[in-house]
Amino acid sequence: MQLFTLILTQPVQVGISILLSIAIVLPVVFAAMSPERRRVGWVRRITSSNARAFFVVLIVVWALAFGVGLQMVPHEGANSPYGGIALIALFSGFFIMMGFLWSVIGE
Repeated sequence: MQLFTLILTQPVQVGISILLSIAIVLPVVFAAMSPERRRVGWVRRITSSNARAFFVVLIVVWALAFGVGLQMVPHEGANSPYGGIALIALFSGFFIMMGFLWSVIGE
């Protein structure tokens, strides 16, 4: 029940959270509405055959840095500083893999 009365009890915090969520979603909406036939320079560079090789090198460097690097630290659980590094590895690996897929499928 507290969730429904939250807007009445803390209107400033709710307003700030709504503005931040709009700020996060708005760039995605504009990117999705942009026409595909307009070729931007950085898109051409990131979808070329050289970019595919660049993303493969990024994947190998990422795997070595976080795969080998995180094996050398003590395993203390997710609430340790090493858990934060592992979370950064998870997110950065996801974006590197998505960039590689975009460069392969792009053209």
